[in-house]
Amino acid sequence: MLCLLVQTGVFSQNYSGSSDLRITDMVYGTLLTPETPTSKLAIIIPDSGPTDRDGNQQMMRNNSLKLLAEGLAQEGVASFRYDKRVLTLLKKNALQEDKLDFTMFIDDAVAVIDYFNKQGRFKEVFIIGHGQGSLIGMVAAQQTATSGFISLTGAGQSIDQSIINQIALQMPDLKDKAARAFKILKEKGKVKDYSPALGSIFRPAVQPFMASWMQYNPSKEIAKLKIPVLIIDGTNDLQTSPEEAIKLQAALPAASLSYIEGMNHVLRITGKDNLENSKTYNNTALPIASALIDTVSAFINRE
Repeated sequence: MLCLLVQTGVFSQNYSGSSDLRITDMVYGTLLTPETPTSKLAIIIPDSGPTDRDGNQQMMRNNSLKLLAEGLAQEGVASFRYDKRVLTLLKKNALQEDKLDFTMFIDDAVAVIDYFNKQGRFKEVFIIGHGQGSLIGMVAAQQTATSGFISLTGAGQSIDQSIINQIALQMPDLKDKAARAFKILKEKGKVKDYSPALGSIFRPAVQPFMASWMQYNPSKEIAKLKIPVLIIDGTNDLQTSPEEAIKLQAALPAASLSYIEGMNHVLRITGKDNLENSKTYNNTALPIASALIDTVSAFINRE
């Protein structure tokens, strides 16, 4: 009997907890499993930039995705979250901006999904794409076997149109110039004649990546999905407005749409004040929105 109890305890310890995994030379992440064995796994895809598995960047630490994973574990859902390729390349001192292509991010997501599907430990694999990860996830879901997709604060329009809309609000005099530059970039793959004021967007080193990213329209990609889909946005998101979620659902009416009242882009509850909102981007002590955990876990754990 003592031997049996010891063996049972060891099995429980081996199942529950956190373990780091290498999927490919470009994909490193953390598998977090709940105390109770589960057949459900959520793969969490980070937002744009050199974002790590926890949702952090060098000048921005809020642990948004780590807290999401921990919240899901408490609801009996396992998760795997991983560092973006850009961060991995930076750590290897091998980043060449002009060599980046958006499809690389899709390939990384596909590799993760295929890894767990082949492993066979989890019978149901879900995708949670945060920000840019939403577009990556919905394209990856088309190429793999998945049980459901969750767009978390994802855009509903292509990146060029999103940027043009932002410029129209902040620098209206540059809107037409930006639209023209994007048109040339989309058609020819590069653009030389652009306003110096738009240099951060169109500098030569980032043009190949921007051109590849522009080829994907989230509203068109989500419409191709034949699996259950949940679209989530926060009412206080400074980066992705609630209108983006409406665009996504309009493209796929069968998708469920949920707004988390007061939630911002880093998954915290905050007020309408922009300064208060922005401060949460560098606060690891704040809990993430409990309603988000409830909504996501209910979608994944549905019968």
